[in-house]
Amino acid sequence: MKKNQKKLAIKIKNVTKTYVLRHEKPTLIESLLYRPKKGIHTALKDISFSVYEGERLGIIGSNGSGKTTLLKLIAGITKQQKGDIKVNGRVVSLIDLSAGFHPDLTGEENIFLNGLVIGMTRREIEEKKQSIIDFADIGKFIDAPLYTYSGGMELRLGFAIAVHSNPDVLLVDEGFAVGDENFREKAHKKILEFKRQKKTLVMVSHWISELERNCNKFLWLERGEIVKFGGKEVLKKY
Repeated sequence: MKKNQKKLAIKIKNVTKTYVLRHEKPTLIESLLYRPKKGIHTALKDISFSVYEGERLGIIGSNGSGKTTLLKLIAGITKQQKGDIKVNGRVVSLIDLSAGFHPDLTGEENIFLNGLVIGMTRREIEEKKQSIIDFADIGKFIDAPLYTYSGGMELRLGFAIAVHSNPDVLLVDEGFAVGDENFREKAHKKILEFKRQKKTLVMVSHWISELERNCNKFLWLERGEIVKFGGKEVLKKY
């Protein structure tokens, strides 16, 4: 590799993702005698693009265009039917923030469980545990079982763990900023910190101003296909 040449963070090549849709639940007799009605929904169709280290990609498009599906594929939450996806470094997703939690464990115990799930070492978790607790700001509930948490508290704890895991690639869905105004402000400051550290960011949002503020590359999807990929000219066309 030539000196100063950018390294690939994410490479998507000819990726197709489909879902089987069953239009209605068949009765027992219909299940035995007939093949149930179903259709195929193509969420993403033969898409290809690359993101380099330090780039911040904003994904736009109407509802159902494939934005969140693409994030889930990059995160490894779901799998494509065709094509290749390569991601270099530790990937942390802010899509399903409560994944890896156990309802019967305390908040502190879930920090260790969730941290290990997303690739942190036990030593890393020990070193960052207090910072995670302070950031989540759930007070005495850190010693209570997770099933006593509100949905917002659970998501705040998940967010705190994710952003303290030192990811190389951060995937952000538009519902990531949870909680009150104070917590949303902390969440946005953390995103800005990742920008300053030249981390790779992939963000989905309907708020164009949010993407324009945080991103320098843009991907426009419609009906699972790429309409345009590039710089701010993509937003102008959109």
